[in-house]
This record gives sequence, structure tokens and C-alpha cells, in this order.
Amino acid sequence: MIRSGMEHVQKAIGLKVMLALLALLLVVPSMVHGASPMVPDYELKVFLDPDVVLDQDRRLKQDVITYFQMPSTVEKLAVQFMDTEDLDLNDEGWAVRIRKKEEYTDSEFQLTYKKRYPIVNGDINAALDQAEQEGFDASDTNYEAQVDWGYAKQTLSISRKKKITRSGYEGMELPTRKDSREWTIDEAPGKFEDWGSNNWGTDHLEDVHKPFGPVKAKRHIGTWEGLEIYVEVWQMLNENGTGFDYVVEASFKTPSYATAAAKKTQLEQEMSSEGWFLAQDQLKTQMILERY
Repeated sequence: MIRSGMEHVQKAIGLKVMLALLALLLVVPSMVHGASPMVPDYELKVFLDPDVVLDQDRRLKQDVITYFQMPSTVEKLAVQFMDTEDLDLNDEGWAVRIRKKEEYTDSEFQLTYKKRYPIVNGDINAALDQAEQEGFDASDTNYEAQVDWGYAKQTLSISRKKKITRSGYEGMELPTRKDSREWTIDEAPGKFEDWGSNNWGTDHLEDVHKPFGPVKAKRHIGTWEGLEIYVEVWQMLNENGTGFDYVVEASFKTPSYATAAAKKTQLEQEMSSEGWFLAQDQLKTQMILERY
């Protein structure tokens, strides 16, 4: 009798333990099969004073070219952005870009759909966690995560890039409003298209009055401290629309946070010693949306 009673107690306890474990797995599935945040790389951006590093023709001076061991040849770039007049996409942290590179054929273009998350007080993990909660996790290999790290501002960018082929254009020519809308709508990825509600992204693209741009740039490619480095000269409409301002950006990428932090500080110090450093952030996308 006593033994039989003990067996019943043991079975009851065992059943309760099993039920408790099952309930835990149902409530917290992420403990076993859950997604994890994306792993970003880092793009470090150091801005140079255009009044110092550009010559009278707004070309990069030879001493800068020599410093970064860059050839005299440059690559031409042209970009434009898609958004409504009220900047509805930008307000939700989305940017849709059409880019043309000189190395592309006449019919090749790159579309980028980018979601941005502000990084507050250097807390990159908090931004990655928010992105994960909104559907951008390590299991989604269609998107790339990158920390854009400027003078004082950091932003987490989650990007989906698509290279497309469309006929009817030559050289560095960017598509018309009609083609820009059609292409970006046709190629829209699901996360952008249904952000918050069905067809959210494509409905806003339908409302684009005109692309923001075109904006032209020239890219020099060199090396610094064993890293590939870009120095880009961007020609932007000034705030009055009567002429141009120039943004000169030196940038490099690394998968390592420690390397990013150390090399950013080193590059800023070296540029300051040369008298080239511009101690401020210049947000190119925001400038384009405000001026075009």
C-alpha cells in the first residue's frame, strides 16, 4: 500500500514536471528555436573640409590622392531617391534608392530598400533588438545589417539590394519618374511593401511626385592601414537651389567593432593633423530629401 501510494505520487510529480516544461516551451519558444539579431559590419565615415581638399575645379587635390595611395582615375556615381512630397517613407525610417555606377552597362541599375534605426548613446544591441522584433533577424539572408558610424552619430541600416537590367538608357542616365516608380514597385521586397499594413510601401511609391535627384558623385579608391578606403566627392544643390555644395567623405568597412572604433579615432586624428578634418556629421540622404 505504501509503495503503491509512493508510485502514484512519483507519477503525479512526473506528469506535473512534463506539463510545466511543455508550457514553458509553448510560452517561450525562442529559448529553443528563436531567431537571433543580425550581425552587422561597420562603415566608418570621416568627413573632410571641401574648401581645403578640393581644388578650384572641385576635384580632389593631389596630396589627398597621394596620401591614400589612390590612382588618378575615379568612378562616377549617380543616385536618386524615391519618396512622397511629405516624406512618408523617410518618416518611417525607410529609404528607397536608385543608383547608377560607371562600371555598369547602360541597362544596369541598383535598387536599394533600406530601413534605418537610430542608435542611442552607442547602444548598438538595442537597435539590433528592435530590428529583430520588427522582423529583421539573422535568419533573413536577403538583408544586410550595417552600422553607419559618422563623427558623432551612429545608425543601424538594414538593406536589401537588387541589381536589375532595363533597356532605354545610356551612360550615367537615371530613370524617369514613370520608370522609377514602376521599377521600385515591381521589385519591392515583402517587408517594405507590407510595412505596418498591406501594400504600405508600394502605395507610397505610387504617390511619388518625382524622384529626389539626380545627385552626382566621384569615388576614389585607395588603401589606408591595410584597409580599402573610399574618398567620395558629392555635388549637392545648396539650400537656396542656386548653386552647389560639396560633401567629401572618406569611408572604410570592417566586420570588427574593435577595429572600427580604433581606426575611426586614428583616421580622425590623422585628418586633423593634415588640416583636412571636418568635425561634423553630414547626412547625405537627408540633405538630398531636403534640397531636391
